[in-house]
Amino acid sequence: MVKLVLVRHGESTANADNEYTGWNDVDLTKRGVNQAHEAAQLLAKIDFQPTAVHTSVLIRAIKTANIICDDLNWLYLPIYKTWRLNERHYGALRGHNKDDSRQEYGKHQVALWRRSYTAVPPALPQPDHDRRYAHLDPRSVPLAESLAMASKRVMPYFQDQIAPELLNGHDQLIVAHGSTLRALLKYLEAIADDQIDGVEVDNGEPIVYEYDEHLKIINKTILTSSI
Repeated sequence: MVKLVLVRHGESTANADNEYTGWNDVDLTKRGVNQAHEAAQLLAKIDFQPTAVHTSVLIRAIKTANIICDDLNWLYLPIYKTWRLNERHYGALRGHNKDDSRQEYGKHQVALWRRSYTAVPPALPQPDHDRRYAHLDPRSVPLAESLAMASKRVMPYFQDQIAPELLNGHDQLIVAHGSTLRALLKYLEAIADDQIDGVEVDNGEPIVYEYDEHLKIINKTILTSSI
């Protein structure tokens, strides 16, 4: 049976400060580093031999992937970094404290922006100028995203780059972000639009999918961290 493992990055400084992050590039906290090490320890206990690692172009995910690979002697594996696995873009909310946003916009509105499938947070007035995205068509660089919008950039990467490897019997590891992994879970498990708001992905806790030869899910396991 082939396996796909999804890991959300370890706790970031923005997670610790209760801030919206999105495409802001923030580092791991000490706790986040420890969570990445523990994720590696959890993966060492199962039969999982990935042939490639897929992550975003954001530091918190890249460092988590590197720690896992270093701990498990997987640094020789190809690591593919793509903007398509970036966290969803929180627009003008990024960098702002979540509790302050509830005071400003109201709890219900913030809950919709954070958890619903289609709600779009307030947009930036113009896109960032960042070398990481200079090669993209400017129309591809978001000013803000709903989870549905983020899913439209995540799914082509999964279908084109990851699913074929799984069909060939090659285990794959994805290290990404809460929202983009929620988008993947929604697709993989056929979760309804109005049910995705209740789905959480915790930092550093690997989600393991086992598939048959037709990419039908046989088993799902969450490897629980104690940190």
